[in-house]
Amino acid sequence: MAKQKNYFITGTDTDAGKTLVTCALLNAAKQQGLKTLALKPVAAGSEQGLEGLVNRDAVLLSQEMTEALPYAQVNPVLFDAPVSPHIAAAKEGRRVSASQLAGYCRGALMKPADLRLIEGAGGWRVPINMRETMADLAVELQIPVILVVGMKLGCLNHALLTAGAIARDGLPLVGWVANQVDADMSCFEENIQSLAEMLKAPCLGIIPRLDKPTDFATAAKYLNLSLLSD
Repeated sequence: MAKQKNYFITGTDTDAGKTLVTCALLNAAKQQGLKTLALKPVAAGSEQGLEGLVNRDAVLLSQEMTEALPYAQVNPVLFDAPVSPHIAAAKEGRRVSASQLAGYCRGALMKPADLRLIEGAGGWRVPINMRETMADLAVELQIPVILVVGMKLGCLNHALLTAGAIARDGLPLVGWVANQVDADMSCFEENIQSLAEMLKAPCLGIIPRLDKPTDFATAAKYLNLSLLSD
Protein backbone atom coordinates (compact mmCIF):
# COMPACT_ATOMS: atom_id res chain seq x y z
CA MET A 1 0.00 0.00 0.00
CA ALA A 2 1.35 3.39 -0.99
CA LYS A 3 2.13 6.02 1.63
CA GLN A 4 -0.35 8.62 2.88
CA LYS A 5 -3.56 6.90 1.81
CA ASN A 6 -6.87 8.44 2.86
CA TYR A 7 -10.21 6.63 2.74
CA PHE A 8 -13.80 7.39 3.74
CA ILE A 9 -15.57 4.46 5.41
CA THR A 10 -19.30 4.22 4.77
CA GLY A 11 -21.84 1.48 5.35
CA THR A 12 -24.94 0.02 3.81
CA ASP A 13 -26.86 0.92 6.94
CA THR A 14 -26.53 1.86 10.59
CA ASP A 15 -24.86 -1.02 12.46
CA ALA A 16 -23.36 -2.46 9.28
CA GLY A 17 -20.04 -2.61 11.11
CA LYS A 18 -18.21 0.56 10.07
CA THR A 19 -16.34 0.90 13.36
CA LEU A 20 -15.43 -2.78 13.42
CA VAL A 21 -14.01 -2.59 9.91
CA THR A 22 -12.30 0.75 10.47
CA CYS A 23 -10.59 -0.56 13.60
CA ALA A 24 -9.71 -3.82 11.86
CA LEU A 25 -8.10 -1.88 9.00
CA LEU A 26 -6.15 0.15 11.55
CA ASN A 27 -5.07 -3.03 13.32
CA ALA A 28 -3.99 -4.74 10.10
CA ALA A 29 -1.97 -1.68 9.06
CA LYS A 30 -0.38 -1.47 12.52
CA GLN A 31 0.69 -5.12 12.24
CA GLN A 32 2.49 -4.15 9.02
CA GLY A 33 4.36 -1.41 10.83
CA LEU A 34 2.35 1.40 9.27
CA LYS A 35 1.41 4.63 11.03
CA THR A 36 -2.33 5.16 11.24
CA LEU A 37 -4.97 7.61 12.36
CA ALA A 38 -8.74 7.74 12.11
CA LEU A 39 -11.47 10.34 12.51
CA LYS A 40 -15.16 10.24 13.39
CA PRO A 41 -16.08 13.80 12.34
CA VAL A 42 -19.66 13.64 13.61
CA ALA A 43 -21.13 11.17 16.07
CA ALA A 44 -24.55 10.87 17.68
CA GLY A 45 -24.75 9.07 20.98
CA SER A 46 -22.61 10.07 23.95
CA GLU A 47 -21.48 8.55 27.23
CA GLN A 48 -19.43 9.86 30.12
CA GLY A 49 -15.70 9.44 29.68
CA LEU A 50 -12.78 10.26 31.93
CA GLU A 51 -12.63 13.85 30.74
CA GLY A 52 -16.19 14.51 29.62
CA LEU A 53 -18.71 13.20 27.12
CA VAL A 54 -17.40 10.90 24.39
CA ASN A 55 -18.70 8.62 21.67
CA ARG A 56 -17.81 4.97 22.10
CA ASP A 57 -16.95 4.41 18.44
CA ALA A 58 -14.63 7.40 18.40
CA VAL A 59 -12.89 6.14 21.55
CA LEU A 60 -12.32 2.75 19.89
CA LEU A 61 -10.74 4.47 16.89
CA SER A 62 -8.47 6.47 19.21
CA GLN A 63 -7.37 3.30 20.97
CA GLU A 64 -6.62 1.41 17.77
CA MET A 65 -4.71 4.03 15.75
CA THR A 66 -0.98 4.48 16.25
CA GLU A 67 -0.77 8.29 16.06
CA ALA A 68 -2.07 10.25 19.02
CA LEU A 69 -4.69 12.92 18.47
CA PRO A 70 -6.77 14.82 21.03
CA TYR A 71 -10.28 13.42 21.31
CA ALA A 72 -11.67 16.73 20.02
CA GLN A 73 -9.82 16.18 16.74
CA VAL A 74 -10.88 12.56 16.38
CA ASN A 75 -14.53 13.49 17.03
CA PRO A 76 -15.03 17.26 16.69
CA VAL A 77 -18.86 17.15 16.63
CA LEU A 78 -20.67 15.03 19.22
CA PHE A 79 -24.41 14.93 19.81
CA ASP A 80 -26.02 13.40 22.86
CA ALA A 81 -28.95 11.51 21.34
CA PRO A 82 -28.21 8.37 19.22
CA VAL A 83 -30.32 9.54 16.27
CA SER A 84 -29.68 10.96 12.81
CA PRO A 85 -27.21 13.88 13.08
CA HIS A 86 -29.61 16.46 11.65
CA ILE A 87 -32.28 15.51 14.20
CA ALA A 88 -29.78 15.44 17.06
CA ALA A 89 -28.48 18.87 16.00
CA ALA A 90 -31.99 20.32 15.91
CA LYS A 91 -32.72 18.97 19.40
CA GLU A 92 -29.62 20.72 20.72
CA GLY A 93 -30.12 23.95 18.77
CA ARG A 94 -26.96 23.40 16.79
CA ARG A 95 -26.12 23.20 13.10
CA VAL A 96 -23.45 21.24 11.29
CA SER A 97 -22.39 21.56 7.64
CA ALA A 98 -20.24 19.55 5.27
CA SER A 99 -17.78 22.41 4.86
CA GLN A 100 -17.44 22.73 8.64
CA LEU A 101 -16.76 19.01 9.04
CA ALA A 102 -14.35 19.04 6.11
CA GLY A 103 -12.42 21.84 7.78
CA TYR A 104 -12.09 19.81 10.96
CA CYS A 105 -10.91 16.81 8.94
CA ARG A 106 -8.34 18.76 6.96
CA GLY A 107 -6.87 20.10 10.18
CA ALA A 108 -6.50 16.63 11.67
CA LEU A 109 -5.21 15.17 8.40
CA MET A 110 -2.24 17.52 8.53
CA LYS A 111 -0.73 14.95 10.89
CA PRO A 112 1.23 12.51 8.71
CA ALA A 113 0.38 8.80 8.69
CA ASP A 114 0.51 5.96 6.19
CA LEU A 115 -3.20 5.14 6.49
CA ARG A 116 -5.80 7.75 7.45
CA LEU A 117 -9.44 6.77 7.73
CA ILE A 118 -12.57 8.88 8.10
CA GLU A 119 -15.57 6.99 9.42
CA GLY A 120 -18.97 8.32 8.46
CA ALA A 121 -22.16 8.23 10.52
CA GLY A 122 -24.85 5.80 9.47
CA GLY A 123 -25.07 5.24 5.71
CA TRP A 124 -24.03 7.27 2.66
CA ARG A 125 -27.09 9.52 2.57
CA VAL A 126 -27.61 10.11 6.29
CA PRO A 127 -28.56 13.80 6.64
CA ILE A 128 -26.33 16.18 8.58
CA ASN A 129 -28.74 19.07 7.95
CA MET A 130 -31.84 19.55 5.81
CA ARG A 131 -29.77 20.12 2.66
CA GLU A 132 -26.64 18.00 3.08
CA THR A 133 -25.76 14.41 3.89
CA MET A 134 -22.62 12.54 4.95
CA ALA A 135 -21.95 12.07 1.24
CA ASP A 136 -21.38 15.81 0.92
CA LEU A 137 -18.51 15.55 3.39
CA ALA A 138 -16.80 12.85 1.34
CA VAL A 139 -17.35 14.88 -1.84
CA GLU A 140 -15.97 18.01 -0.15
CA LEU A 141 -12.84 16.07 0.78
CA GLN A 142 -12.65 14.29 -2.60
CA ILE A 143 -11.69 11.08 -0.86
CA PRO A 144 -12.01 7.48 -2.12
CA VAL A 145 -14.59 5.28 -0.41
CA ILE A 146 -14.58 1.87 1.26
CA LEU A 147 -18.03 0.31 1.67
CA VAL A 148 -18.92 -1.91 4.62
CA VAL A 149 -21.70 -4.30 3.67
CA GLY A 150 -23.68 -5.56 6.66
CA MET A 151 -24.45 -9.11 5.58
CA LYS A 152 -28.12 -9.72 6.29
CA LEU A 153 -31.34 -10.07 4.33
CA GLY A 154 -31.64 -7.04 2.04
CA CYS A 155 -27.92 -6.32 1.84
CA LEU A 156 -27.72 -6.74 -1.93
CA ASN A 157 -30.18 -3.92 -2.52
CA HIS A 158 -28.52 -1.70 0.09
CA ALA A 159 -25.03 -2.36 -1.29
CA LEU A 160 -25.94 -1.74 -4.91
CA LEU A 161 -27.91 1.40 -4.11
CA THR A 162 -25.00 2.76 -2.06
CA ALA A 163 -22.42 1.90 -4.70
CA GLY A 164 -24.55 3.60 -7.32
CA ALA A 165 -24.91 6.72 -5.19
CA ILE A 166 -21.14 6.87 -4.60
CA ALA A 167 -20.53 6.65 -8.34
CA ARG A 168 -23.11 9.36 -9.09
CA ASP A 169 -21.39 11.60 -6.55
CA GLY A 170 -18.19 11.24 -8.55
CA LEU A 171 -16.10 9.36 -6.00
CA PRO A 172 -14.27 6.06 -6.53
CA LEU A 173 -15.35 2.97 -4.62
CA VAL A 174 -11.96 1.38 -4.01
CA GLY A 175 -13.08 -1.65 -2.04
CA TRP A 176 -15.78 -3.27 0.05
CA VAL A 177 -15.83 -5.45 3.15
CA ALA A 178 -18.49 -8.02 3.96
CA ASN A 179 -19.35 -8.06 7.67
CA GLN A 180 -21.64 -10.86 8.82
CA VAL A 181 -24.09 -9.13 11.14
CA ASP A 182 -26.63 -11.97 10.89
CA ALA A 183 -24.98 -15.21 11.98
CA ASP A 184 -27.87 -17.22 10.52
CA MET A 185 -28.13 -15.42 7.17
CA SER A 186 -29.57 -17.66 4.47
CA CYS A 187 -27.53 -18.20 1.30
CA PHE A 188 -24.55 -16.32 2.75
CA GLU A 189 -22.05 -17.59 0.16
CA GLU A 190 -24.44 -16.90 -2.72
CA ASN A 191 -24.88 -13.32 -1.52
CA ILE A 192 -21.11 -12.87 -1.28
CA GLN A 193 -20.72 -14.18 -4.82
CA SER A 194 -23.44 -11.84 -6.09
CA LEU A 195 -21.73 -8.85 -4.48
CA ALA A 196 -18.36 -9.89 -5.91
CA GLU A 197 -19.83 -9.96 -9.39
CA MET A 198 -21.97 -6.83 -9.14
CA LEU A 199 -19.83 -4.39 -7.18
CA LYS A 200 -17.13 -2.86 -9.37
CA ALA A 201 -14.47 -2.89 -6.65
CA PRO A 202 -12.34 -5.55 -4.95
CA CYS A 203 -13.54 -7.34 -1.84
CA LEU A 204 -11.03 -6.46 0.88
CA GLY A 205 -12.27 -9.21 3.16
CA ILE A 206 -15.14 -11.19 4.63
CA ILE A 207 -15.45 -10.88 8.41
CA PRO A 208 -17.54 -13.61 10.06
CA ARG A 209 -19.76 -12.99 13.05
CA LEU A 210 -17.33 -12.53 15.93
CA ASP A 211 -17.91 -13.68 19.50
CA LYS A 212 -16.46 -10.36 20.66
CA PRO A 213 -17.34 -7.43 18.36
CA THR A 214 -14.29 -5.47 19.53
CA ASP A 215 -11.83 -8.26 18.68
CA PHE A 216 -10.17 -6.14 16.04
CA ALA A 217 -7.02 -8.26 15.83
CA THR A 218 -9.11 -11.27 14.80
CA ALA A 219 -11.15 -9.20 12.35
CA ALA A 220 -7.93 -7.86 10.83
CA LYS A 221 -6.89 -11.39 9.86
CA TYR A 222 -9.74 -11.49 7.35
CA LEU A 223 -8.64 -8.30 5.55
CA ASN A 224 -6.22 -7.82 2.67
CA LEU A 225 -4.77 -4.31 2.66
CA SER A 226 -2.68 -5.05 -0.43
CA LEU A 227 -5.84 -4.73 -2.52
CA LEU A 228 -5.81 -1.00 -1.68
CA SER A 229 -2.55 -0.53 -3.58
CA ASP A 230 -2.61 1.88 -6.52
